[in-house]
Amino acid sequence: MIPRPIRLFAHRGACLSCPENSLDAFRLALKEGANALEMDVHATSDGQFVIAHDADGARLAGDSRPIRTLPLETVRRWRLDGRAQVPTLDEVLEAFPGTPMSIDLKPRRLSLVRPFLDSLKRLGGEESVTVASFHHSVMLEVHRSGWQGRTALSRLEVGWLRLLPEKLAGRLIRGQSAQIPPSAGPIRLDRSAFIDRCHRLGLRSDYWVINDPEEADRLLELGATGLMSDDPGRIAPVVAVHQHRRER
Repeated sequence: MIPRPIRLFAHRGACLSCPENSLDAFRLALKEGANALEMDVHATSDGQFVIAHDADGARLAGDSRPIRTLPLETVRRWRLDGRAQVPTLDEVLEAFPGTPMSIDLKPRRLSLVRPFLDSLKRLGGEESVTVASFHHSVMLEVHRSGWQGRTALSRLEVGWLRLLPEKLAGRLIRGQSAQIPPSAGPIRLDRSAFIDRCHRLGLRSDYWVINDPEEADRLLELGATGLMSDDPGRIAPVVAVHQHRRER
């Protein structure tokens, strides 16, 4: 059975139109038809979580200093693309209560896991947030912490899902969502056999980063449960068509 509804995640918000991972990017994405948000977090030197993909501000704010070495006050003075402020995790959760989110804890620092999860719990995130990380050690710590919300598969778990016998993979995997690119090097992850395996194991199959409507249509036709896009306004009509078909 294919999980419902189809999720259209705004990848770092509507980041082709607004500074990525900014409040404006998230607001515009939801206005354009996204029904979920994808974002990344880092921790400042004083233990505050901010929404940012990169470990430093070089690309977006012209400051190459790592976020982990700076207090929140300094990071808040950055201007993304010269105009937007870096939001905190609390601000995003308060601005979009109940909105499904995938939040990727970027640092490979196990000491950050419990404070991060505590922040999510304090603002009701266990009901709406899928916790993600490429790092298997981070995801193991998430599971050890007693987190009751959803989790994405680590990169290692995706490998198990794709390469191991299905029953063995099912015993090893602890997450609920496979957040995946169409391919990883020579390994294809966008085939019906892989998506069907996800369904049989009760996993979502959410693909990134999908900005081409034809690619979106192809993946949804195969049964993908979600797409992550930089351009949700362009992909939303395709999602709407497939959602209607699945509800008939």
